[in-house]
Amino acid sequence: MDQLWLTIKFLLLGLFQGLTEPIPISSSGHLLIAQYFLDVQIEGSVSTFALLVNSASLIAVLIIYREDIQRLVINGLKYFTVKNAETKRDFMFIVYLVVATIPAAVIGLLFQDAIDDKLSTIVTVGLTLIVTGFGLWWIRNMRGQRKDGNMTMKDAIIIGGAQAIALIPGISRSGATIVAAMARGINQETALRFSFLLFIPVSLGGAVLSITDILNDDNLATMAIPYVMAFLGSLVASYFSLKWFMNIMAKGQLKYFAVYCFIVGPLVVLAWLILN
Repeated sequence: MDQLWLTIKFLLLGLFQGLTEPIPISSSGHLLIAQYFLDVQIEGSVSTFALLVNSASLIAVLIIYREDIQRLVINGLKYFTVKNAETKRDFMFIVYLVVATIPAAVIGLLFQDAIDDKLSTIVTVGLTLIVTGFGLWWIRNMRGQRKDGNMTMKDAIIIGGAQAIALIPGISRSGATIVAAMARGINQETALRFSFLLFIPVSLGGAVLSITDILNDDNLATMAIPYVMAFLGSLVASYFSLKWFMNIMAKGQLKYFAVYCFIVGPLVVLAWLILN
């Protein structure tokens, strides 16, 4: 019975992470909230769990954006032999993705442990959710006109900086990058595409950094079924959540996520104060 409950718990955590990963409300922050207020702890290695659920979200992103990825790879490589407007646009888009990855990669390598030790608290999540809400409220009515071919190196650096800030629990990665992109006058479709294609190297980098911890996970065999259920739950939830969010972005309804953050953030802080 204990093993069954453990499996159900990991399935729920996987579903929860997958649901919140694509939308701009911070999946890491909400996992902390769930674990704290529901008294749900992750047995086994946290690194293994994080790798599995993030890899599941990555697969969902790869499935949904497979045509864009294929086009970028083909045109990016073709640019070295055939230089035209289309190949240049896609080649530079890849360059901007690489540049935007660097800030979070550097800061993560240097300060991730310190961030996890000092800022992975319920109070931090509550406060940073409010910050995320302000960012989303700021861009709620913006309708930029700049597309893939109009992006610049400055855009990539600013968006990359926003992603680095999102290493703080409660600051949504997708929210921060979309806010930065739209504040630069980039339209919703390109901002969304750039944000989630930017998730690919970040997720892959995190997986590489977690390999050692996973190989040393003494519970890997006994936790196999719960881990698999967490992975599957995250995969399914990430896919449908991202599809839903794409529709929300197309309709320009980011204000609802801002309102959500304005409600949940203060409630989390208030609940923590009452319980402590």
